[in-house]
Amino acid sequence: MKAVVLENYGGTEELQIREIPNPLPGSEELLVKVHATALNRADILQRKGLYPGPPSEHEIPGLEFSGIVQALGSDVMNYAIGDRVMGIVASGAYAEHLTIHHQQAMLIPENLSYEDAAAIPEAWLTAYDALLDKGKLTKGQTCLIHAGASGVGTAAIQIAKSLGSQIAITASASKLDTCIALGADLAIDYNQEDFVEATQTWTDGKGINLIIDLVGGEYLQRNVRAIASKGTIVQVGLMGSGKPELDLGTLLRKRVTLVGTVLRTRSLSEKVELTQEFCQSILPNFQTQFSPNIDSIYPFDAIAEAHTRMENNLNTGKIIIQIQ
Repeated sequence: MKAVVLENYGGTEELQIREIPNPLPGSEELLVKVHATALNRADILQRKGLYPGPPSEHEIPGLEFSGIVQALGSDVMNYAIGDRVMGIVASGAYAEHLTIHHQQAMLIPENLSYEDAAAIPEAWLTAYDALLDKGKLTKGQTCLIHAGASGVGTAAIQIAKSLGSQIAITASASKLDTCIALGADLAIDYNQEDFVEATQTWTDGKGINLIIDLVGGEYLQRNVRAIASKGTIVQVGLMGSGKPELDLGTLLRKRVTLVGTVLRTRSLSEKVELTQEFCQSILPNFQTQFSPNIDSIYPFDAIAEAHTRMENNLNTGKIIIQIQ
């Protein structure tokens, strides 16, 4: 099969497509013929050697996929060859084939293309986990989503809206309209506005109940200023720069909950539990209520160009790679 194999770390020139053997499914795994994958910030970090994948004969980036079941492990009972599936993996999605535990796979809703489906797993599972499991967001609460135009951000807006919360986002000026169209109530241009001041005005000085932060860096201190008493900050990503500082006095006085979360390093049982919860509560609504937000679609041999687009922060929503 063809796969992007990282033999060295560095720039986009390291995204070389090689011929390697197909993987073999274990007894509880599916062998999937991959049709599409999607880019994530973790892929860029992995390419640079800053976020290596799990030990493997070949280091293949890629955290999510859509495709078709090509073979079944001996103990798999609930899937059939030919089923359309999607899911998250610890690595290996930049390839024509991959294996995944059958309980981590999700059937693709009939109305979605492979490209649509590839835009869902990492972003929507992360958003769902951050908002509901970690953030405990409920109807009527306020939520601030940083990087609102990212894949996770565009998913989080839609999920939070469905819960009946009031949503503020930060993004660059060219991306604000997309966020508003998806359901954001307050769109803040982070280049021109102070999100602390904007959200304090928006909430009449009460502060934000839940902050979903994909940026980190110097945002941490400002998040503590923006959060409401007994609010929660969920740190999902580290896109930003600057040294994080934390005013512990304010954190204590406000009784703030600060939660860090990541999907990649979780145990199989944790990933299975999250996937099954998502399949029950969110996935059926892609037939009627939710839609993945796709920025652009690239062929497999243009994956370096796709990385460059994400690295330059040009995308609004997910960047999709068509594998085959």
